[in-house]
Amino acid sequence: MCRTKTQTSSLSLLFFLVTASLLTALSTAATETFVFGGCSKLKYTPGTPYESLVNSILTSLVNSAMFSTYNNFTIPSSSSSNDVVSGLFQCRGDLGSDACSRCVARAVSQLGTLCLDACGGALQLEGCFVKYDNATFLGVEDKTEVVKKCGPSIGYDSDALTRCNAVLDYLQNPAAGAGNGGTLFRTGGSGNVQGVAQCVGDLSPSECQDCVSDAIQRLKTECGPSSWGDVYLAKCYARFSQGGYHSHGKKDDDNNDEEIEKTLAILIGLIAGVALLIVFLSFLRKLCDSGKVRLLKRTKSNTIVLSGGGKTLLFYQTADHLGDHVVSPFLLKIHLGAQAQHVLHI
Repeated sequence: MCRTKTQTSSLSLLFFLVTASLLTALSTAATETFVFGGCSKLKYTPGTPYESLVNSILTSLVNSAMFSTYNNFTIPSSSSSNDVVSGLFQCRGDLGSDACSRCVARAVSQLGTLCLDACGGALQLEGCFVKYDNATFLGVEDKTEVVKKCGPSIGYDSDALTRCNAVLDYLQNPAAGAGNGGTLFRTGGSGNVQGVAQCVGDLSPSECQDCVSDAIQRLKTECGPSSWGDVYLAKCYARFSQGGYHSHGKKDDDNNDEEIEKTLAILIGLIAGVALLIVFLSFLRKLCDSGKVRLLKRTKSNTIVLSGGGKTLLFYQTADHLGDHVVSPFLLKIHLGAQAQHVLHI
C-alpha cells in the first residue's frame, strides 16, 4: 500500500510540475518573441578589459530585472583604458517582476549571440528592451525609426478608422498612462481596437511625449487603414491592432486556441507515458524480486515463451535473432520494440 501511494504521489507531483512548466512556457512565449536587434560595427578584442565591462553591464541588467522593470548602469574601466560602458533594460509596463526577469535574461542571452564582440548592441523582444554601448545614450532623446510594420489593409471602414484614430489620439495624452503608474507606458482601446505606447525610462516626461507623438503620427500616416501597425523608434514605440489581429499575423483567439490544443496534447501524452512507465516499473520490480526472466523456447510462429517468478509469459515478436540467454523484461522490451506484445499470464 505504501509503495502504491508513493507512486500515485509521484505521478501527481509530476503532473503538477509538467502543467506548471507548460503554462509558464505558454505565457512567456509572446513576451520573448523577437522584434528587432542591432549591433555596432566597432568590435572589441576578446580578453581585454572592455569585454569585462560588457559582461559586468549585462550581468547587472539581468540581476536588476529581478527587482524592477527598468534600470540603467554605467561602469567605468578600472584599468588605464578609460573605457566606459552604459546599459539599460526596459520591460513592458504590464509585466510582473517574474515575467520581466525572464524576458531580460532571454534578451541578454540573445544579445550576447547576436552582437558577439560588438562594442554596443540593442535588442527588443515583445516584452522588454535591452541596450549597451560605450557611446553616450542615457538620457538622450532619439527618434530614429528602427522598425515600421503594417498589417494587411482592412479596406475603407469609416467606423474602424474612427475608432483607430481615437485610440491613437488617446495614447498621445499622458493621462493614458495614469492607470499604469506613470506616463511612460500607455494603453487605450475602443471597441475592437487596442493600442499601446511606451518610452524608455531614461527619457523625461516631455521627451517621452515628443517621442510617442512622433511614433503615433507615423502610425497614422503609414498604417492607418491596416489591421495592425507597429512603429518602434530608438527610445519609444507605439502599436495598435484591430479585431484581435497583431504583428504575428494571426488573430489572438486563433493563437490561443491553437496553443491550448498543443498544450493539452502534450499534457495528455506525458501523463499517459508516465502512467505506463510506473505500471511497467511496478511489474518489473515484482519480477526482479523473484529472479530474472529466462527464455524457455521460441516457437515456429515466432512466439517467445519466457519464464520468471513462477509465471510463464507469452510475447509475440517478428525478430529472428533472440538467443537463448538470460534477459530481463526491460531488455526484452527494448529488443522487441513496438512489436512486442504481452499476451497472457498463466
